[in-house]
Amino acid sequence: MAKKKAKAEENILAVEEALSKTELFIEKHQKIIYIIVGAVVVAALIFFGYKKLYLAPREKEAQSQMFMAEKYFDNDSLQLALNGDGNYLGFLSIIDEYGMTKTGNLAKYYAGISYLHLGDYDKAIDYLQRFRGQDVMVSSVALGAIGDAYLQLGQTQEALHYYLKAADDHNDDFTTPLFLMKAGLVYESLGDYHSALQLYERIKKDYRKSFEYRTIDKYIGRAKGYLGME
Repeated sequence: MAKKKAKAEENILAVEEALSKTELFIEKHQKIIYIIVGAVVVAALIFFGYKKLYLAPREKEAQSQMFMAEKYFDNDSLQLALNGDGNYLGFLSIIDEYGMTKTGNLAKYYAGISYLHLGDYDKAIDYLQRFRGQDVMVSSVALGAIGDAYLQLGQTQEALHYYLKAADDHNDDFTTPLFLMKAGLVYESLGDYHSALQLYERIKKDYRKSFEYRTIDKYIGRAKGYLGME
């Protein structure tokens, strides 16, 4: 009992000693601590003020400008979508003026897809790589579109990289089998029928609801034929 009491007293003394050291440290470095705490508080206020007082109004402005650019995009008026019509900004100006907003980020996606359809593949890659996808499906489509641009430039290894990345970015019955199929076709163009067959068989096994599933047996048969498996 005496030992337990002595041990308890030792623990109390150790705690008191630790508290005393902490108090001495705070007292000794009080000014520095206040400066650090004050700096953290100021930084937090600046951050939230920036988001609420600057970014939020800018976001609304960007959205009001983006409406017409998206309309032109939907109507395949891609030059107007990119450059504006004199009354409303196009995607490029929205990126320049509102690049820090979510709408400005989305404009990078639209600009990239527009340039892809216009055949300016280097610019398509540039804008699509700058896009930071938050919607998982749009993110997959953007990665796949980069693959399309590289394929048009004849850079098949880069195209393959982005098709596989797009397929694995988000698992669903639309984007995943689509980009697996594109990757499989690139493998075939490179003479790698074994890798192509693996992707085609993955589509048949895992994506029975996909559009690609309907014709996948043809591609499996072709790859097997090249491999001498039939």
